[in-house]
Amino acid sequence: MNLIGILTRAFLGVTSPAQPAQPAIVVAVSTPAGAATGSAAASTEVTAATAVDNVQKFYASINQVTALFRQAVTYDTFGSTKTSDGKMWIQKPGKMRWDYYDKKKTKVEVKKSFISNGAYLYMVEHDNKQVVKKNLQQDLMPVAVSFLYGKGDLKTEFNAEIDKSGKYGSKEELVLKLTPKKPSAQYKNLYLVVAVTDFHVTQSIIIDSSNNVNHFRFYAPDFKASVDAKSFEFDEKSVKNYRIVDADQQKEGAGPGTGEPQLMPSPAPVAPKK
Repeated sequence: MNLIGILTRAFLGVTSPAQPAQPAIVVAVSTPAGAATGSAAASTEVTAATAVDNVQKFYASINQVTALFRQAVTYDTFGSTKTSDGKMWIQKPGKMRWDYYDKKKTKVEVKKSFISNGAYLYMVEHDNKQVVKKNLQQDLMPVAVSFLYGKGDLKTEFNAEIDKSGKYGSKEELVLKLTPKKPSAQYKNLYLVVAVTDFHVTQSIIIDSSNNVNHFRFYAPDFKASVDAKSFEFDEKSVKNYRIVDADQQKEGAGPGTGEPQLMPSPAPVAPKK
């Protein structure tokens, strides 16, 4: 199993025309020096290099966040879209949790989870009664994820440009199109929709080599509420009747979930609240 395959197909976003629009959420922080304050300025004054730098500076200042999310995955071959809702928690350094919810009438259950304590990543699938375990000490997080923790350098891994197609984001937002400098089977492009007021990311869209699209929108974020450290730990003994799969023992590309872009939350940046 390829870690980048897991993460990008779960953490780096897909777009769905049927997905309800969410209002842009802005956080009250100081705008970086020289930052534009309007849509016109965003398109004429802010360069892609400056925007990438300011996005990284913003997330370097964030220690933790909790948010709800909606993920939509569109499959190019079939023309179908799958939408999922859930809640995510991120905490430096390198800890994260993504719970996907299944709504049954008035009851909400966790259908699957991605849990990382910084050392191990667990993909817990309750429907299949299976847990996939990955040692992160042997396979580091890709920059597309690690920049959320103030690490890595997007400019080192990607070529950046301002996207003016109007396909993503609103007129009041700036859209960055990032293309991997080295060919990647996992993604062709990563789009980050950025609020020009402070350079937080409101949406992330990843397009993979098969033209499947994975789009994340985040809402109701909270940067102040403390997060229980236990949220990022997973006890294998708690699921005695589940199959435990060691991804490090699997052949490259042969692990569970390979080729299923909806399985993981892609490295999606979170929109801060006002």
